[in-house]
Amino acid sequence: MPPSSTVTPSAAGPALSEKWLLFILAAIQFTHIMDFVIMMPLGPQLMRVFEISPREFGFLVSAYTFSAAVSGLLSAFFIDRFDRKDALLALYLGFTLGTFACALAPTFSFLLIARILAGAFGGVLGALVLAIIGDSIPEERRGAATGKVMAAFSVASIGGIPIGLYLASHASWHAPFYLLTGLSVLVLLLTWKMLPPMRQHLLQHLPQHPAKVLMTIFSRSNCLWAFALMVTLSLAGFTVVPFLSPYMVANVGFEEAELSYIYLFGGLATVVTSQLAGRLSDKFGKKKVFMLAALVSVIPILVVTHLGRVPHWQAFVATTFFFIFFGARFVPAMSLITSSIEPRLRGSFMSVNSSVQQLASGLAAFLSGLVITNVPGSPELLHFGTVGIIATVFTLVSMWVVVKLRQVS
Repeated sequence: MPPSSTVTPSAAGPALSEKWLLFILAAIQFTHIMDFVIMMPLGPQLMRVFEISPREFGFLVSAYTFSAAVSGLLSAFFIDRFDRKDALLALYLGFTLGTFACALAPTFSFLLIARILAGAFGGVLGALVLAIIGDSIPEERRGAATGKVMAAFSVASIGGIPIGLYLASHASWHAPFYLLTGLSVLVLLLTWKMLPPMRQHLLQHLPQHPAKVLMTIFSRSNCLWAFALMVTLSLAGFTVVPFLSPYMVANVGFEEAELSYIYLFGGLATVVTSQLAGRLSDKFGKKKVFMLAALVSVIPILVVTHLGRVPHWQAFVATTFFFIFFGARFVPAMSLITSSIEPRLRGSFMSVNSSVQQLASGLAAFLSGLVITNVPGSPELLHFGTVGIIATVFTLVSMWVVVKLRQVS
């Protein structure tokens, strides 16, 4: 096997095929992303079952992200002190238990607490996955590797969300979380069995007080620009995503069972285009690809948020392009952010970045919940177009921010 296709995560541990490493990380990414995104298409059913308003549903979504933000910030104090494998297994076990609690939830309050628990572990998982990519994959292949792992969102859309929606519509909204719990147990066992020790970052680790680590991160302008990019991207996407499904049902005329096709078509497209964006980023430059994808993404954002009762095929085209460019701008952005810090601080930095991302995503969902209202006496939603304009503004701001960001490693 050529050296370029093998990574050695630990100086003392066995080498692991790069493909296997990316497969395991993608499987972890798939389950924790599905746990987050499944809430959006379940929105109409949850709002009906629990008799909650759009604002309360927005709070249900943002509770996960706010919890992930707090845990991400706390984990930055210590996560670089541990073997990456040990940290990954501990976090993933907690995430699995949180997802199981969601499956058992009998009331809105119980579900809210379970989402907080799942978010406390799930948010940090995403940061650790990206830190492992940064530690293990050379910079010249990092864009493609990030694209492959980020394609887990597409796979969740293609298979996970339609299956979850099918189970929810034919059984109950609990069923997708039971399925996800079972998958998480299998991935947990695979990770424990296959992943070698990952201590390479510890060779460069200098013992510091946790507060000094955070001070080092927040005193660097490059890190602050990376956080700014994460905030603007989150506000550019997650103001729209949580209410996409409720809007399609209430305003465009979709049946709840038809929502799975939105994610199926979007996922089929982005499983290809996300990886393509990663390869193009490595070839032509991550900033150039991001700028082009971000600029073009403005069109589907505005179209999707202003749809009326159009034929379903037109809605499918609009939402598919929305997901394509949502992913195409996110892949090079995450690769740039991962490369903006040296390895010895990458775990802590990515944890803080995850905290910033989740906080911004929660703020975006909460903001949308404040803007969007119901038509009196009707299920139709008002002001989704305003949300689209807000997302467009933040997309344009992200293009200015990315120019300021430098790659360090």
